[in-house]
Amino acid sequence: MRLFAITVAAMNSQSFLSGPHTWRVELPKFWDVLGPFPIHAREQQFLSPAFPINISEPIDFARPWPSAYADNGAVRWTKTQASPEGDLKVSFPNIRWSDLRATEGWAALQHHAVLHTNLTLYPPRGTDSSIAPRLLVQLIQGSYIAILDSELSSPPEWHAGNVYATDRTLPRAIELPTPPSAISPTTYHIFVSGDYEIRLFGDPKRSAPTQSIKLTIDVEAPTHSITLESTQNVICDFLDGYAFGDAIGLGVRSVAGWWTVTDVVLTTASRGFVVELLRPTVIAPSQTRIVPVRIIQTAQYSQSTIGLTLTLTSEQRNQRSDVSVELPIKQLPRWSLNNLSVISVSYFYAQEMPTVFSAFPPLLENLEHQEPQPPILCLHGAGVDITSQTFWIDSLPRQQHSWLITPSGRTPWGLDWHGASAKEAWGSVDALVAILDATPSWHPRKLAAGTPVVLMGHSNGGQGSWYLASRFPDRVLGVVPAAAYIKSQAYIPLLMSRSAHFIDPTARAILESSLTPDDNDLFMSNIVDMKVLAIHGGNDDNVPVWHSRELVSVLQTWNAEANVTFREDARQLHWYPSVLKNDQVQTFLDTVLQLSSTRRPRSKSFTLTVAIPAESGSLHGWKIERLTVPGRLGRLTVHTLSDNQLHVVTSNVDRFSVLGEMWDIESLYIDKSFVESLSRYRESCVITFERDGQRLWKACRPPFLSVVVLLTMKQRVDSTKTSTQASGRIQSFLSTMASFCLVVLDKTNNRDMSLALRIAHDLNAYHRLDAEIILGYESLKDCAGNILIIASIVSPVLAKMLENPQTPFRVENDRVVVKDLVLEEAGLGILFLHPHPRNAEGQLLFLLSTDTSGLERAGRLFPIRTGVAVPDWVITSSGTDTRGAGGVLGAGVYGNDWSLNEAMSWLY
Repeated sequence: MRLFAITVAAMNSQSFLSGPHTWRVELPKFWDVLGPFPIHAREQQFLSPAFPINISEPIDFARPWPSAYADNGAVRWTKTQASPEGDLKVSFPNIRWSDLRATEGWAALQHHAVLHTNLTLYPPRGTDSSIAPRLLVQLIQGSYIAILDSELSSPPEWHAGNVYATDRTLPRAIELPTPPSAISPTTYHIFVSGDYEIRLFGDPKRSAPTQSIKLTIDVEAPTHSITLESTQNVICDFLDGYAFGDAIGLGVRSVAGWWTVTDVVLTTASRGFVVELLRPTVIAPSQTRIVPVRIIQTAQYSQSTIGLTLTLTSEQRNQRSDVSVELPIKQLPRWSLNNLSVISVSYFYAQEMPTVFSAFPPLLENLEHQEPQPPILCLHGAGVDITSQTFWIDSLPRQQHSWLITPSGRTPWGLDWHGASAKEAWGSVDALVAILDATPSWHPRKLAAGTPVVLMGHSNGGQGSWYLASRFPDRVLGVVPAAAYIKSQAYIPLLMSRSAHFIDPTARAILESSLTPDDNDLFMSNIVDMKVLAIHGGNDDNVPVWHSRELVSVLQTWNAEANVTFREDARQLHWYPSVLKNDQVQTFLDTVLQLSSTRRPRSKSFTLTVAIPAESGSLHGWKIERLTVPGRLGRLTVHTLSDNQLHVVTSNVDRFSVLGEMWDIESLYIDKSFVESLSRYRESCVITFERDGQRLWKACRPPFLSVVVLLTMKQRVDSTKTSTQASGRIQSFLSTMASFCLVVLDKTNNRDMSLALRIAHDLNAYHRLDAEIILGYESLKDCAGNILIIASIVSPVLAKMLENPQTPFRVENDRVVVKDLVLEEAGLGILFLHPHPRNAEGQLLFLLSTDTSGLERAGRLFPIRTGVAVPDWVITSSGTDTRGAGGVLGAGVYGNDWSLNEAMSWLY
């Protein structure tokens, strides 16, 4: 959901090494186009990117293909030509789009097309061309690209494009499928998956929906060397000579070979200012990583640059290289009333990933003898890059005593402020608290530890404000969501799904349960006691105004007396300067912030709704920690019978807790069963209740106190049960506690290594998340972050890893088995989560395949984008190429303790 349209282009011809003694690449002006085919958003992750054709076979450009969008139900290959300016526009004006839209709305405009052309590679003249080149490819607003030799002799290797047109995304290095000729031109096929999505391309109004795609291809000689990637650098601003943060990130790419960054030194001398390498950083061939460097400062640093030298070593060649870089820094003067500006702040997300966010200080210092006012956490819309634009923070109303914090969300799109993006939003608040506390001269504007926030957001950020407020209600004082959509399925319905024509209804329900944690309307019960000011332009042409109206209606259904106000600005579109800068917003903020020191009023009866306990916080001190049937919603309703008597009603809850200091509980009923006086627990911060039978409950102090008191049966709490539900969907894998480890079990398997490099690139491009690639199982013990295992199902190392399975998946006779189903056919791709070997809060993800085509299918389901329906485990087959999710052979959500959850599992 962009605030501004982006125009992109396809270049006719590019050459990185363009002289007569270098390789040269050329693209023709004409492209073949096949389409359109109806799909829903993100369905291309299941379908073959080349759907409906099989590009491992010779292509018949004269054959018609069935499509429900075309008159007479068939489409043929057509041609499109790049304009003189180089724009490649893909549209289908002969389709009666207005008729389709009249009945199906925006959903009818979503469609898929296949693009094809040839690439010609010319060898250098008069020099040694024995080193085969690789391609540097930048595909903007295309979904996938594959490059095949002229004979189509090998299965396609699909590389994700920069579909969001995110700035600072590096080209990806693609190895040629076969070496080019050293004496004559060599031709290769290029295939691109072009997928029109409203959120990316916008509403075409009365014209045909048009894809605008930019493809640039350069050539690189893969010599054993390294290079700096300055667009990936992370650096904070300095205020009065002191760094506003402790993290520096340096983008380093290996052109070829394995390199390890072993040291960093400061080359600009300054007393009281030093740097240190946070950890050694291993960089795989063609990979880019952001090297984490910590700032240690005890005195002012007044220079305009920071000079650093990195030391890298290569064990392959017993080689050392020193690389120097100068980072420009912005020096801000000491604060005064008339001298305040936006500050770029840095910290280490997930312990070791350099991350930057923006903040604007309060106009006045903290009031003496009063707690600091909470900050306002402001979430930007999709496509807004806070690192290169000040548009968003400039659009916010300045505050007398509150900080404005604008996190990045990892990237301009991130995960729609869910998952890792939500974690980064809270991480920015905590980082600012620590940074202000560390420097005494900044204490007049410091924040309280554990401070709650007021949430504010626009567009995708408005949706994110609803999300964070309803998932972490005890940390939010009030919320101002503007131009927000309810959820992805309501914004662009999944009406035109190809998968729906083939999939078993139960399988579809289980797959789509992975979207439930993002459905804001299901969680409105959690904010009935929160002050809400929802805002929407009455003529919004991007997010229809009914979305905000409906969320307010749902909230008032839970509580007719909810403190919610809806402001509809007549005739205003999606964005307008006064959307957040107006008297009503400021009055709302003043009211909420002035009441921040008092406890929020609570209804006599309220309901906490949770989908994934690990991704949700507490409501009035009550927290659901474990569900009876993971994958389904859990609800806990608290009724106040009198001042110290409560009745709690649960639905699909196996374990919950309450913050004892917030409640003076003398007697308690849970599901109509009386629980004896809880006065003995008052010294505990948390009282935990666990199901003990169908309708009986037991209470205990927190497990770390090592004391268990049973109220219904004399038995100990089962210590094997986890405190929170492990997952619910594979997307939770992105919420890592440290850098990812991508493990290629077979060191000689080039396709597995290629997939690891592709995933590492996508993690950085889509989420600025760091990953280390590891060959073999030996170094797995050093991984604190989440771990991805890429392997063939016949790997002997895999069999050893799963010989004592902790999940329903096991290996027998070189075959993966789940329940009683033996997985052995060709083309299978298997993904399943697994407990982390050393980190109880972490996850391990297996990505297994029976062959290279299965590897590609599993790789496309790695959770890079939101809205892809993949629960805790999925088994995909060759049938997904043409039937989408209808070709899935199995899927499910684990039960507690990683068990097979029969109620939320499906096998063909």
